[in-house]
Amino acid sequence: MAYSLGIDAGGTYTDSILIRNSDGKVTCSNKALTTYPDLLEGITNSIDGLDPEKLKLVTMVSVSTTLATNTILEKTGYPVGLILVGDYEIPADSEVANCIMVRGGHDSRGEEVESLDLSAVENFVLRLKDRVSAFAVSSYFSVRNPEHELRVKALIQELTGLPVVCGHELAQSLGAYERGVTAYLNAQLLPVAEGFLKTVVNEIERRGLESRIAMLRCDGSVVSMQEAMKKPIESVFSGPAASLLGASYLSGQETCTVIDVGGTSTDVSLIHKGLPYLSENGAVVGGWQTKVRALRMETSAIGGDSHIWVQGSRTNIGPRRVIPLCRAAVLYPSFMNTLKKRWIPDRLKLNEHIQATKFFVRTKQKASNLSKEEEELLAHIRNEPLSLKDVYWDRNVLPSKKVMDSLIQRRLVQVIGFTPTDALHVLGEYNEWDSEASEIGATLLANFLGTDRQEFCLNVKQLFARNMAKDLLAFLMEGVDRNEIEKMLEGSFFSRFKVDIPVILLGGPVRAYVDDLKRLIDAEILVPEYSSVGNAVGALVGKGTKRVEITVRTIYSESKYDLKTKGVFVYTPTGRRHFILRSEALEFAESFGRELILNYMAESGLSPDQVTINVERKDIKVHTGDIPLETRFIFEGISNSDVYEKAVSGNKEFSNSPEENRGQTESLDCNSPVETSLAENWE
Repeated sequence: MAYSLGIDAGGTYTDSILIRNSDGKVTCSNKALTTYPDLLEGITNSIDGLDPEKLKLVTMVSVSTTLATNTILEKTGYPVGLILVGDYEIPADSEVANCIMVRGGHDSRGEEVESLDLSAVENFVLRLKDRVSAFAVSSYFSVRNPEHELRVKALIQELTGLPVVCGHELAQSLGAYERGVTAYLNAQLLPVAEGFLKTVVNEIERRGLESRIAMLRCDGSVVSMQEAMKKPIESVFSGPAASLLGASYLSGQETCTVIDVGGTSTDVSLIHKGLPYLSENGAVVGGWQTKVRALRMETSAIGGDSHIWVQGSRTNIGPRRVIPLCRAAVLYPSFMNTLKKRWIPDRLKLNEHIQATKFFVRTKQKASNLSKEEEELLAHIRNEPLSLKDVYWDRNVLPSKKVMDSLIQRRLVQVIGFTPTDALHVLGEYNEWDSEASEIGATLLANFLGTDRQEFCLNVKQLFARNMAKDLLAFLMEGVDRNEIEKMLEGSFFSRFKVDIPVILLGGPVRAYVDDLKRLIDAEILVPEYSSVGNAVGALVGKGTKRVEITVRTIYSESKYDLKTKGVFVYTPTGRRHFILRSEALEFAESFGRELILNYMAESGLSPDQVTINVERKDIKVHTGDIPLETRFIFEGISNSDVYEKAVSGNKEFSNSPEENRGQTESLDCNSPVETSLAENWE
């Protein structure tokens, strides 16, 4: 009898489940607290709660995590330097720090438009090398010719030895700035991903399990650990992908929406006839538009452990995750005494950090390259939770919000505060931790608003449910203004929204919100068995896939009166190749695409007979009967071996399959093939 082990490391809990391979039945599960910042203890505790005899028979391990998503949402990624090669239009609201734009880049044919300014790159890199953990580089039309990105990468590695992420390594679609953002975020996540994945591998090896280890990507497919460590941005919605697949499997619903309530965020996604609904434009997370092929989803930085704080007459949620008061009372022996001191700050000075229920504690993370102000503040923070008054007991001036934010972002300080989880403890709808701590916190905050703690917690719960409903409706009614949805939800009308497909809830205490949601929307709302570990189930559902895009493009002379072919170029993820004959170019593209797929699958331990390769081909013509200006090949390799027969495939887009699309031709309404194919002379 063989089993598969699924692990999901969330912001609050690390979940583990065992599935029997013969029939796909969940045989046991366990939840353990995610340990911060070292995840090993949480993973070990989670696996320890499973049947030890069944564990010995595990042949497959697959993991999912919200770690990358939470890192971006909470802005706790490692510092990175970004080099943009070419003439970019950078958005005015761009939050990219440590960025430079240098001369260079290519055109849509892959021809150099300006020589690369390596001296500017060198000066930038030498200035930053001691302040960043990695570099990212994106060059104009690198999907047509990655030469400049590769030259910059080689120079940086020679000068610093630091990791370098190139835009063309992560995406083959147009949009140079978005590729740069994708590379930038990927570089921020490299140390985070490496630490997490090595922890998983070491724990599996320590237990003597001879298992294949994989990770779920944000499109519902699985990849090898080696690939996951190189491209952690592709796991950015790994947790939500797992929740979608797990919810569908556990509920038996092949078409449904899923609301996954985690500790840090709430995610909404859709599965239709067993296929995840994918975004055409790439994942958007924390306001960043990326080129990562992922689920289309609605995500908000509001979860069960989001910070509840008051200011004026307003109750605020998030965006940062904190340790709930009820949990802190169990983790730290002295915390209840600190909480019972009931420090009451000046009402006029209240902000996100200055709260009667907010406390700070030092983590085990090692500090480096701190400013004088950061060093001074960190020296006052201890290994036991302290309020700001305790931290600065002998001073009249409280620390600046900017300095405190920096220490939190760098994971040197962990925050404790009141959360929706605390509200449920006060209301008696969840009793996992110390309810007395939650009650004290609720009383302190309610006093600022002139209400009692019961009413305050009911308001927090209703506010949280409204956010769940708003995220769901904003996802289903794409294009409708969120403010208008919010008006409807907050108003008192003789009508409400109706959802025509089942809504599946996943997460710890989600049952507590079913009635509140039903008052806001008319829908079939289901909470399946094992819903609290649905992500760990979903981690085992995805198949091993690899997608490769190759373009064959005919280049004509510049004159519209002379349409002689200048040659045929094949653009691949590894560079471009020139051919005289189109037939040779097509033959090379077909064979090289398959070769890339099989080589990738071999790295995951799969032989050619275990892989099915689907090929989608699209010819782009000016007029019917013409020789195509461009031919696009999309190769998709899919592992033949399912973890169990009922696994929900997450490897295809919410559209026709590649077989159905094969051989499709697009015709463009234009007068000349020169300069018009795909309108891609801009990035």
